[in-house]
Amino acid sequence: MPSSVQILGTGQLLELQRRLRAAGGENIRSSMQRRVRRAAEPLRDDLQSSIRGLSIRSAGRGSGKRGGPSPTRRPLRASIAQAIRISVRTGGNPGARVWVDKGRLPPDIPMGVLTRLNEGRLRHPVFGNRSRWTQQTATPLWWDGPVRRHTPRMQAEVARVLDDVRRRLE
Repeated sequence: MPSSVQILGTGQLLELQRRLRAAGGENIRSSMQRRVRRAAEPLRDDLQSSIRGLSIRSAGRGSGKRGGPSPTRRPLRASIAQAIRISVRTGGNPGARVWVDKGRLPPDIPMGVLTRLNEGRLRHPVFGNRSRWTQQTATPLWWDGPVRRHTPRMQAEVARVLDDVRRRLE
């Protein structure tokens, strides 16, 4: 299910945050944020390319069925790719998070579409006509696959950043 991906070591990060505040290391804090963000960027980029390259297929029209261009000019996959964000927090709940920003999605694309696309299926009304529905299939795990591949690398990188900052504070 495409929800947010968070890399947290709350105990370590909270203790490190307290020590950073005590040392007054604003430069160290901004460097840590920048490095944690850089650790999450490859995942965001891979998720964006994964959704942009996602193959969505339909059964096709039956004979005698009408068709036509989409009533919107906005491509689904590009809209979802643009909504994938990274946030890094060093405050109360420190960590890195890669997520789909609901506010950046067009209003006609509900968050449930992302879950169903990740499962490999998409059922929707035909051109907004809620009395006629169609089923489409997609390559499953566009979100889960890249997350599984990148999580060990991101955890190792965040641990390395924490060790470096800890050494600088000692």
